[in-house]
Amino acid sequence: MAAFDELAEVGYAALTMERVAARARTSKAALYRRWTGRAELALDAWQARGLSDVELPDTGTLRSDLLALLRQVSAKMDSPIGGIMRGLLVDLTRDPEFARLIRERIHTTGPVAVRTILQRAVERGEVEEWVPASRRATVATDLLRNEFLLFGAPVEDETIIEIVDDVYLPLVLAPARG
Repeated sequence: MAAFDELAEVGYAALTMERVAARARTSKAALYRRWTGRAELALDAWQARGLSDVELPDTGTLRSDLLALLRQVSAKMDSPIGGIMRGLLVDLTRDPEFARLIRERIHTTGPVAVRTILQRAVERGEVEEWVPASRRATVATDLLRNEFLLFGAPVEDETIIEIVDDVYLPLVLAPARG
C-alpha cells in the first residue's frame, strides 16, 4: 500500500496526500473520496499492516497466553511497523484530529486481543468476571508499549516476563476494590 510505504519512508509528519497519490499513481481526489484526510489514511495504512494483525494465542493458561501475545506484539514493534508506530504516537501530540482518531480507532480495538484472553481466563476460572472490562485489563500491553517507546525494540524477553509475572498477574488476580 502506497500510504504505508510513504509512512515508512517519511513518517506521519511529512506524509501528504499528494505524495501518496503520486506513489499510488492516482489522484488526490481519488484518495479524498475514501479518506477525509491524511490522519485517516495513515491510520488505515498502519492498521492494514499493523499491530492489530496478531494471532490470538490459546495455550490453556492466562500466563502462557499473555506471554505469547506480548512476544508477538514485541516482534511487530521490532519491525518497520514499530518505527511507524513510534512516529504516529509522537505526532499524536501535535495533531488534535489525529489524536481523536487514535482514541476512537486504535485505543478501542487494540485491547481486543488481551480482553479475549482474559475472557477465556474467566471461563477457566482463573480471573473474576469483572476483570476483562476493567482498567486493569490493558496494563500489560500499556507497559509493553511504554517500554518500546522509552527504550526501543526489541523488548527483551526478560522484561516481558517481568511485566506478566511481577505486575500484570498480581494486578488482575487481586480482588476488586470495595
